[in-house]
Amino acid sequence: MGYLSNSGTITVDAILTKKGRELLAKGQGAFNITQFALSDDEVDYDLWNPLHGLGTNYYGVVIENMPITEAVPDETQSMKYKLITLPVGTKSIPYLRTFDDATSYSFESSARKGKGEISITFSTYKYENLPQDDKLSESGMTYSVTILDTTYMDLRADSLPTGTVTSPSGNSIKYSNMIPNNSTFDLTFTVVGKTFANQDVQTKTTKLILENETYGSRLVVPISYTF
Repeated sequence: MGYLSNSGTITVDAILTKKGRELLAKGQGAFNITQFALSDDEVDYDLWNPLHGLGTNYYGVVIENMPITEAVPDETQSMKYKLITLPVGTKSIPYLRTFDDATSYSFESSARKGKGEISITFSTYKYENLPQDDKLSESGMTYSVTILDTTYMDLRADSLPTGTVTSPSGNSIKYSNMIPNNSTFDLTFTVVGKTFANQDVQTKTTKLILENETYGSRLVVPISYTF
């Protein structure tokens, strides 16, 4: 959804995602918006200019006059930078990194290579003391993992510390940890390939979206499945 300002009026531009359209098609109240998030994807804060010659009222004039991004249905290209509340003094947003630093993953069906699934492990890391990359030590964080297309693959939660898991399989899983303070941890989720009989060899791709909802950190990982 986007807010478009034109000649003093504000227009709300909304486009449903694929999941939203599925729920709307079900009818019977299945499509029921209960929560929403705000983002500032289109804002470049490097344009803030405290040296503007006309004074403080003009420090952000370039930002305020930037074009506003219209709504897009692609989950990987929208809502990347959600507005969040962080403790006073926070200088940077922690980031997500996979255990093996891979930027994409591929696997094959069990009938071909004996795999049939692939596990992906990731953690949250600090970003304050470069070049040292330390895992973040903090309890109470909430994560969500979403696979965009479940036609050929499903998502499963595997190795998770003590906490609450919502929807342990399917296309989206949410996990809220309950670990003690000053503890670090890894999260492991598995992408499982579905079985298709009497098919020529095919390779299908989708994307896995990893999010630390507490800090707004986000990582999109392409997945390829050959069967």
